[in-house]
Amino acid sequence: MDKDKKMLVLFVLLAGVCSLVSCGVWKASVVQRMEALVSSCAVVPCSFSHPGGELPSSRLRGIWHRSADKKQIIYHEDASKILDSFKERTKLLGRLGQNNCTLEITQVKDHDNGPFCFRIELVKTDDNNPTTDMFSFVESCVGFSMLHEPPKPKLGSSKMAKTGKAYTVPCSVRHTCSSHMPKLTWNKGTRDEITEIHKELSLGVWETESILTFFPQDSDDGTELTCTAAFHGGVQSQTSLTLNVKQTLNHNHIIIPVVVAVGTALVFGGLCIFMMKKYKTRIAELQNQDGSMWNRMSRMSRRLRSGGRTTAGGPSQSEQRRPPRDNRDTGYCKNNAHGEQKLNKPRLPSPKSQQKSYDYNKDNDDDDYMNTADLSIYGNV
Repeated sequence: MDKDKKMLVLFVLLAGVCSLVSCGVWKASVVQRMEALVSSCAVVPCSFSHPGGELPSSRLRGIWHRSADKKQIIYHEDASKILDSFKERTKLLGRLGQNNCTLEITQVKDHDNGPFCFRIELVKTDDNNPTTDMFSFVESCVGFSMLHEPPKPKLGSSKMAKTGKAYTVPCSVRHTCSSHMPKLTWNKGTRDEITEIHKELSLGVWETESILTFFPQDSDDGTELTCTAAFHGGVQSQTSLTLNVKQTLNHNHIIIPVVVAVGTALVFGGLCIFMMKKYKTRIAELQNQDGSMWNRMSRMSRRLRSGGRTTAGGPSQSEQRRPPRDNRDTGYCKNNAHGEQKLNKPRLPSPKSQQKSYDYNKDNDDDDYMNTADLSIYGNV
């Protein structure tokens, strides 16, 4: 029993000492499969863990190599140890002191398909005798699917646009180069009308999205709207759609003629009413005046109907001028006092005895003026 207890205590102590001197488990997390665009770049997310507390970056050294041969190094802080085909094309983006071993590969070649594995070296400086512990993570390696043609951006809107109303079109493209995001551009719109969004869809896979918002015009109907994706390394791709712009219903071509017609009718009707009122007012004024034209015309009409007769029923002017019927042939007339007397024929009336013109301004309608001088008979007694 005593020996068993002693063995158990010794085992516990050894386990504790081993954990303190990094006898624990080191692990690395690496994406196992990714897409890589030839001539562009690829970023491989990588993280690791180790027992114990935090370690300074100065004591850690990260290495990437081919899985088939640890000596075929594609990244090392000592550039002389890197394969010639990878020199100046690889670097660590993360800080090892923060357990980040992310790798960037630029100018991707067709033969950069991998798989590639991560290895870390821990430098100890105890008792002025530096030693190195190496931990390889050959079970966590990354392989690439090579893309020889760039992916085309996707346009998300296909609805019909309306004139004068905001129209939004999203354009997005996926990539695996988060250190050099592709640039999305449009063939129309201003910088203020474009919004860019970058988001990670999954580990190592990113999406760049550009949202265009503009106000279509009638002239945009049938035109091409193009979104172009420019990837790192100069590779480009684009996608287009045809704009279908629907004109907003406008009833101005109906409203304006109707308003003009109604306005014209109202103005014309108002003028007619005004003229009728003015005419009626004038007629009433004429009818209310003394000695109006109507009264004058009435007096003239009555005189014409009377045939020139006097209002007293006496002989007319022509009858007054005519000599007596009985004596007009003999030239004699009877005189009750002296008997018959011989008379000369009556002379023509003097021009001065002509009837004077009638004064229409007199108030008495029945007063017909007659020149009594015409009644005188000139002759020898």
